[in-house]
Amino acid sequence: MKGIYSKLIQKLNGLDPIKYASNRNFINGDVSRLSPYISRGVISTKTIFNSLLDSEYDFNQIQKFLQELAWRDYWQKKWQIAGNIDIDLKNEQYPVSNKKTPLSIVEHCSTITAIDNGIKELYKTGYMHNHLRMYTAGVCCNIGQFHWLNPAKWMYYHLLDGDWGSNALSWQWVAGTNSHKKYIANQENINKYCFTKDVNTFLDKSYQELSAFDKTPLEISSEIDCKFEVELPKGKTPKIDNELPTFIYTAYNLDPNWKKDEKGNRILLLEPSHFKKYPVSKKVIDFYIILSKEIEGLQITVMEFEDLEKLIKNPSEIHYKEHPFSNHFRGNEKERDWIFPDLNANGSFFNYWKKGIKNQNLK
Repeated sequence: MKGIYSKLIQKLNGLDPIKYASNRNFINGDVSRLSPYISRGVISTKTIFNSLLDSEYDFNQIQKFLQELAWRDYWQKKWQIAGNIDIDLKNEQYPVSNKKTPLSIVEHCSTITAIDNGIKELYKTGYMHNHLRMYTAGVCCNIGQFHWLNPAKWMYYHLLDGDWGSNALSWQWVAGTNSHKKYIANQENINKYCFTKDVNTFLDKSYQELSAFDKTPLEISSEIDCKFEVELPKGKTPKIDNELPTFIYTAYNLDPNWKKDEKGNRILLLEPSHFKKYPVSKKVIDFYIILSKEIEGLQITVMEFEDLEKLIKNPSEIHYKEHPFSNHFRGNEKERDWIFPDLNANGSFFNYWKKGIKNQNLK
């Protein structure tokens, strides 16, 4: 994996954002597969955005791809404003009959072929197509009436591109707690985009019939209280040279170019308290470790920030990138590399988007 950043730049040069716009909703569509590296901070949305702007494509040809990048920033900024996104944001999810997770989803036996195959791929590779994520969330929340939080944590646990902001807020969007309406897909829609031929399933109905489950829930599954194990690496007490600044990396900041030309103590901090609340699989942890090898001289440390801080004589020499999971850090905070750095996410996404492209004189 050495040289991953340069490989990502090469991958950018080979993208076809026009094909992406036309077929991205199909499970074999021309998606970029860049999301794991964006989520981990290896490459920024702004870098990708600007690279595409500098390409031969007309802005209108690639607008859909650019919007998807902006959506990721928008969710993150929404998280910044909300603070706590583990609760229903705008509207209370209704109706809710269960606050655990559907067993048939966890065990990929929902009887919806595309969803079950998507979950198997998730377990095997850490990847799930975005449309399949929406289908799964729609079945959990709006057909089975499960509250969104625990199923969202189940999915997050397995995703290599697990980004709690995008993940949780997308589940909330599907469940209608962060939007004006709920998301439901019927079997015809799923068959179209996933090339399946399922018939007579519990989703093989009209949208009017599916919407009626608000009144009469469909018993899609018994529930399960998912217990997740986390295998953190064996961290050593880091060696700190107190004559140098300390640069703190996290699972959301594995940018190999950050402070690259400055001497300093480089620490990948994995806090047990964080992973207890937001567990991830061994496959995901291993992915962090692989990416961290891009950063020369990086020490992996398993401890709380407060304990690390005690090892550093001059706390003002601590440097880190902003992230909601790092709000308790102290020192010099650097803002992330936003596409539209001067905009907040108070309004709708499309207001955010229109203001952003207007400010940058894009059309």
